[in-house]
Amino acid sequence: MKYKKYLSNGIKVSEVGFGAWQLGIDSGWKTISEKDSEAMICTALDNGINFFDTAPNYGNGTSESRLGNVFKNIDRSKIVVNTKFGRLDNGTVDFDSKHIINSIEKSLSRLNIDYLDSVIIHSPPIELLDGNKNDHYEILEKLQDQGKIIAYGASIDFYDEIKILLETTNAKVLQPLFNILHQDAKKAFALTKQNNVAVIAKIPLDSGWLTGKYDSNSHFKGVRSRWTQEEKLQRSKLVDRVKEIVGEKHSLVASALSFCTSFEEVSTVIPGAISKQQLIHNIEAMKSPIAESTRNELVSFYENEVEKLNLPW
Repeated sequence: MKYKKYLSNGIKVSEVGFGAWQLGIDSGWKTISEKDSEAMICTALDNGINFFDTAPNYGNGTSESRLGNVFKNIDRSKIVVNTKFGRLDNGTVDFDSKHIINSIEKSLSRLNIDYLDSVIIHSPPIELLDGNKNDHYEILEKLQDQGKIIAYGASIDFYDEIKILLETTNAKVLQPLFNILHQDAKKAFALTKQNNVAVIAKIPLDSGWLTGKYDSNSHFKGVRSRWTQEEKLQRSKLVDRVKEIVGEKHSLVASALSFCTSFEEVSTVIPGAISKQQLIHNIEAMKSPIAESTRNELVSFYENEVEKLNLPW
């Protein structure tokens, strides 16, 4: 496992992180049992993963609780934990700043830890990102002073959003949608580097499309049922183009994950995995990093063929 810088004064994080959405009960995935959940977390730790990303709304707090059942028995200083605010553990979406302290206290309790490495506002509306017009960041900075959190930021996807946040707050963490088919966040990488801001690349496998297991004939349930037939056909054609670019000698998963981490501004990627086998497969894939020339070709592919399509996530 390779490790990269996250926070200025913190430990480095594994370039493959553990996205814990799937651990939550009834989170829109096939439910994972308590036993299998613990086995996955322990497998991640045994294979060098030390970065864990979760949120209160992942299974109404159960993702955090399942992580906490393992965290209480390990050395806190060896792991990096990121959770979120705004999508609450009761299933509601409420970004009112009056909920911040209570949300974070409940997350700490469920996770069985006494501080959070980072807290990010969970996909907020753009008007909430201006630190000159909202008191959220003042509250988060008070929590920093109290030692409850080390850093804060937001889960936002586009350059315009990122620019507002970084120019008006002391945010040090971003979690954008970033993969071969969604590269808008890359426009902000110069800003993140200038401001010492860590980047967590979410959805690096494009919700499964960049594993190669889906095509225009695939049928989806749950959260993946969002794509229309036209969108599935479009996505399938784009994935075929990606396969042409990366070639047969390099796996699609390895190309997709290492594409993200090949940018020095990206600290870690958080692919979802619903089994130990998938988790290990993701880790093993990173042993075959993408060539710089292939990465550059994928950037050109996005700029010339994909960006204008405005693909939905």
